[in-house]
Amino acid sequence: MDFELTEEQRAFAQTARDFAQAELAPHAAHWDEEGIFPKEAIAKAGELGFCGLYAPEAAGGLALPRLDATLVFEEMAAVDPSTTAFITIHNMATWMLGTWATPAVRDHWGPLLTTGEKLASYCLTEPGAGSDAASLKTRAELVGNEYVINGAKAFISGAGSTDVLVLMARTGDAASGASGISAFAVPADTPGISYGKKEQKMGWNSQPTRTISFDNVRIPADHLLGREGEGFKIAMKGLDGGRINIATCSVGAAQGALNAAQQYMQDRKQFGKPIASFQALQFKLADMATELVAARQMVRLAASKLDAGARDASTYCAMAKRFATDAGFTVVNEALQLHGGYGYIREYPLERLLRDARVHQILEGTNEIMRVIIARRMLDGDATEAIR
Repeated sequence: MDFELTEEQRAFAQTARDFAQAELAPHAAHWDEEGIFPKEAIAKAGELGFCGLYAPEAAGGLALPRLDATLVFEEMAAVDPSTTAFITIHNMATWMLGTWATPAVRDHWGPLLTTGEKLASYCLTEPGAGSDAASLKTRAELVGNEYVINGAKAFISGAGSTDVLVLMARTGDAASGASGISAFAVPADTPGISYGKKEQKMGWNSQPTRTISFDNVRIPADHLLGREGEGFKIAMKGLDGGRINIATCSVGAAQGALNAAQQYMQDRKQFGKPIASFQALQFKLADMATELVAARQMVRLAASKLDAGARDASTYCAMAKRFATDAGFTVVNEALQLHGGYGYIREYPLERLLRDARVHQILEGTNEIMRVIIARRMLDGDATEAIR
């Protein structure tokens, strides 16, 4: 068991750190304040391979391990969790398309998505199907050589500004549950697709969020991903990686907040001396650092399990998502507290990091659903020996 990064992994992380400082740090606060979706910056990330980190090589991706991808995402999220989170979602959708699309669809969209020239959205959640994703009602009917899609999706990141939708829709009957769901690659400008208003959100303001409506949307039959009835399985496989990704964004946000807090404690003086000299605040910083390291190692463990194809990879991904997003938010909140009133104003990055990190406890499966996933596995007879 080796906890040290290789030289190649350190190089990936350093490249991501340099990119974040050059392309994200100078603009993140402005993008947040004005609600700007920075497609040009995302395209620059694509030039470095960051838009197809673990997509298969056949689709133009780097086919990196999930562990290596976390190193890149963490460095970027330390500066801008919102933009980085969209890049992780794009990576997830790109991986799904690159893995399960027909050769023709993969060959067309793969190079466009992995370079960041075009962007993808992941479309699972519906107005009435959030935590209970298997109850989704959007339908896709095979008519001749086309699928005809009707329904609606909600809370879709990038909606209205992306180019292809990785869509989950029901191809079985209303009672078919998870086994009746299929996955599709849907060009985002297909006739019959309409987009709702841009949601006004607490955080994640550098990426648009909208509902999407499908009214007799027709796509070629070869835009099916995998086979009919495999969509829910594909969606869950995507979410295993997505949960690691969003957990990594929380770790990154927490690291950015810890960096700011450590510097502020050295610079800020009260009662004639730096606040770093007060033991109560030293202890707070110590706890923040400890929680952050624990969260980072939990995420990397889960990524390693997923890379190895371990039987319990999904359980570890749920654990990492639950723990890292809770711990990451706590660390950012404590860092804001250490800044006092300055933490609450926009001149400092703490309030933005806090707003961006809060939603990580909700999306990619709420942390309550993560507990359900973990608990179900832990009630199996061998769980206490297998999950360690």
